[in-house]
Amino acid sequence: MFSGPPADPATPIPPPTSAGSVPCPGGIPGQATEPTSARRSWTAPLLLGAAGLLALLIGLFGPGLMARGTGELRIPGAGLTTVLRTVLFAALALHLGELVAPQLIRPVRGRPRTAVRSWAVLASLAGAAAAAGQIVRLAAVSDLGITETYGTREGGLLLLIANGLVVAALCAASRRPALALAPLAVVIGAEALRAHPEAYSPEFGAALTVVHLTAASLWTGGLLYVLRTMWLWRGSPVAARALLGRYARLAIWLYVALAATGTASTLRRLPLDVVFTSAYGRTLLLKLALMAVVSVLALAARRRMLRDTDPAVAHRLARREQVVLGLVVVVSAVLTVVPDPHWISLRP
Repeated sequence: MFSGPPADPATPIPPPTSAGSVPCPGGIPGQATEPTSARRSWTAPLLLGAAGLLALLIGLFGPGLMARGTGELRIPGAGLTTVLRTVLFAALALHLGELVAPQLIRPVRGRPRTAVRSWAVLASLAGAAAAAGQIVRLAAVSDLGITETYGTREGGLLLLIANGLVVAALCAASRRPALALAPLAVVIGAEALRAHPEAYSPEFGAALTVVHLTAASLWTGGLLYVLRTMWLWRGSPVAARALLGRYARLAIWLYVALAATGTASTLRRLPLDVVFTSAYGRTLLLKLALMAVVSVLALAARRRMLRDTDPAVAHRLARREQVVLGLVVVVSAVLTVVPDPHWISLRP
C-alpha cells in the first residue's frame, strides 16, 4: 500500500536459485513463490467482488427474508426496487462526496498536485437511470401508462429525482461543478417526501430523512473520495495522514447527525411491540449491527492515525469501514421498501 523505507545498500542481495524462482525466507530453495505484492493485488478485487455480490444478494432477497413469518403483505418487485434504490443512494453519496471532500484537501500542506478522476457524471446518470427504472416498475405494478404514472404522487417525485440527477450530471460536466448542489438538494428533498407517504406527520419524517440522507451521503461518499486520494498520495504519507485527520473531524459531526435523526425516526415510526415481528424492525436491527461494526472500524482507524506517523494501517481500517458502509447503504434501501410497521400494531 504505502511504500516503506528503502533497503539497506549494504545488505547483500542473494542470487536467484533458478530461472523464474523467487527466494523466500524459510521456503524451499529453488521453489518459485508468489510475491506478497502480487497476492495483495488480487486480494482487494476479490474482496470488492465478494462485497458487491453480497450487496446484490441482500438487495434482491433481503425484503422477502425480512418479511418471512411476519404476516405482512408482499411488496411486488421488492428486490428490484431495493437494487434500484441502492444505486440511487450510491449515486447521491458519490456526487456529494466529490463536492465536499475537495474542501478538505485544499488546506493540506505539502500535498501532491495530483487529483483523482471524477465519477460524479457517471454516478448521477446511473442514479437518474435508477429513478427512471423505478417509474417503469411502478407503472407495471400499477397497470398504468408512463404518463399516468407521472400523475401519481410517487411517480411525480421519482420523475423529479430523475430530472434532478440529470441536471446534476450536466453541472458536474461544466466548469462550475459546485452548481450541482442545488439539483442534488432537490433530489434529497423529493426522496424524503417519497419515503414518507404516511398520514401521521409526514413533514416531520421528511425533515428527519433530509438530514439523515445528507449526512449518510457525505460520510459514505466523502470517505470514498478521501481513500482514493490517499491511495494516489501513497508516496506522501504526511499529507495522506493529514487528509484523513481532517475527514475524521468532519465525520464526528456527521455521525452525531446520523445518530440523532436515526433515533428520532425509529421512535417515531417503529412501535416497540413489533421490533422483532415486523420486516422494518428486523431490517433496522441489521442496520444497527452494521453501524456498530462501522463505528468500531472508524474508532480503530482514528486511533491508529493518532498513534502512527505512517497512515497505512489507518488507511486499511478505513477501507474496511467503507465496505461495511456500502452494505449499510443496501440495508437502508431495504428499509425503504419493506411495509410500514404501524399497521401491524394497529390491526385487531
